Amino acid sequence: QVQVVESGGGLVRPGGSLRLSCVASESIVGISAMGWFRQAPGKQRELVATLSRYGDENLADSVKGRFTIASVAARSTYLQMNNLKSEDTAVYYCNVQTQANEYWGQGTQVTVSS
Repeated sequence: QVQVVESGGGLVRPGGSLRLSCVASESIVGISAMGWFRQAPGKQRELVATLSRYGDENLADSVKGRFTIASVAARSTYLQMNNLKSEDTAVYYCNVQTQANEYWGQGTQVTVSS
C-alpha cells in the first residue's frame, strides 16, 4: 500500500521550534524528490521546502534562515523549523515525487500561538 506518513506537528509558542518527519512506504519506487507544503485556513497550499535525490534544495523565501530540510534515508525527510512565527500556522503536508507520480501525506497541524 502506498503511504506517506507525517509526524511531529503540534502547538508551539512564537520563537519555538518543531521538527516534522516524513516517511514514504517502500511501494513508492523511484523517488526523485521529497518536500513539504503547507496550507493555512483560507489560503492556497504553498511550497515550504523541497529536496531532490541529488541534494538540490528549494526553500520558500518566508522560511529561509529559519527552516531546514534534510534527508535521513532514501525515503524519509524531515523539516526542522526554528524561530516559528504565528504566520507559520498551517497544516503541513509531505510530498513525494517520482518521475510518473506524486504522493501526499494526510497532513500534520502546526499551530504557533502564545
